[in-house]
Amino acid sequence: MEALTSHPTFSCGSVMLLSRPSRRCDSGRFAFTLVELLVVIAIIGVLVALLLPAVQSAREAARRMSCGNNMKQIGLGLHNYHAAFNQLPIHGVGPTDENDNTAGRGSANDGTGFTRMELTYLVGLLPYVEQQSIWSMISNPLIEADGDIWPAFGPRPWTIQYPPWATEIPTYRCPSDPGFGLPGLGRTNYAACTGDGFYEAEHGVTVWNTSANRWEYNERLAMQRAQCGLRGAFVPRKSMRFRDFTDGLSNTIAIGEIATGLDDRDNRTIGFTNAKGGFFQIANNPKRCFDLGFIDPERPNFWTADARVYAPVSQRGLRWADFHTLQSQFNTILGPNSEVCLVGHSDTYGIAPPSSYHIGGVHVAMSDGAVKFITDSIEAGNSRVPCVYCKALSGQTDSPTAAGSESPYGLWGSLGTRAAREIINGEF
Repeated sequence: MEALTSHPTFSCGSVMLLSRPSRRCDSGRFAFTLVELLVVIAIIGVLVALLLPAVQSAREAARRMSCGNNMKQIGLGLHNYHAAFNQLPIHGVGPTDENDNTAGRGSANDGTGFTRMELTYLVGLLPYVEQQSIWSMISNPLIEADGDIWPAFGPRPWTIQYPPWATEIPTYRCPSDPGFGLPGLGRTNYAACTGDGFYEAEHGVTVWNTSANRWEYNERLAMQRAQCGLRGAFVPRKSMRFRDFTDGLSNTIAIGEIATGLDDRDNRTIGFTNAKGGFFQIANNPKRCFDLGFIDPERPNFWTADARVYAPVSQRGLRWADFHTLQSQFNTILGPNSEVCLVGHSDTYGIAPPSSYHIGGVHVAMSDGAVKFITDSIEAGNSRVPCVYCKALSGQTDSPTAAGSESPYGLWGSLGTRAAREIINGEF
């Protein structure tokens, strides 16, 4: 008999086998040493570490594609609306009281409230982006079980008690934006382009005459200011038609992305108001807020703790039905994902670039319906050249940059103007 002691042995249950430890036991199982198990676990850990970023990247790519699809849907909706009414939906519109413009009265819940002409282009677009149900709720009077009574087209868009204004509409949201809930009502990530200037985007062409206590529609001075400085696809409270886009629909941005506020100090989503000097300081130097030194050097997308910002309501995109600059407008003065710099509080005008939670840029929809991704590095001219404006404030001062000039903000500014006669060469 061959000596058993000439071979290494190990135990499989209660049986001694002539084998290496990794061979099959009589029970039909393999056995592994502790070292082998640790090696396998380490390999799995490395593979997980390598694959997780790829999975996250794939998810963001899917979200970004969905965001672009939403913008495409809105762009097509604009064309369908224009085909039906021979104009774009007005940005800054809605039934109002001809002799009362107080905010409290506008929010009244007894059926006498009114919009103060503060509704966005997104409201009129609802039936053209497959949102007929909420359009029907808005366009008819609403009586709620708790006794609130709302007129057709509702109260002013700040009113949280009015259900449509607090409704999140998926087509108006980018999946990459994590913003949700208060202090926002129904949020939006898609804003109207008002061009390469901002005077006077707060009121547009129809203004409230305080001394006469009435609205003045297409007021003469307001029309002159808008013609001079609001050179984009949308002019607040003014009817715009594709025939006005003499630079070409494919060369004019209609809408763009904005990131909604997350109740932090992100300088792309919250207005900085230490501008000291008001309108002229910002209009004559769009980088005014940056130059004051309140950008955090370690976190360039955030204001420092010393910066005075209005929060929580003064953040971007918190009210999809509100036409004001911070909520649903953008301009092509500073490049994408640059800082917001307002002249005053949340209802006022100022520098408001597009922004997003995508890496490296933002989506825009051209006026012909094409959706493009614009990188943060797009050529944007000299950001410290004064904006174009005319007859500003009570002194009716004109900008050092002459009316009718080509955009001083390079290719980026040119894409924001509808009729400035710039020549756009190549792709962007």
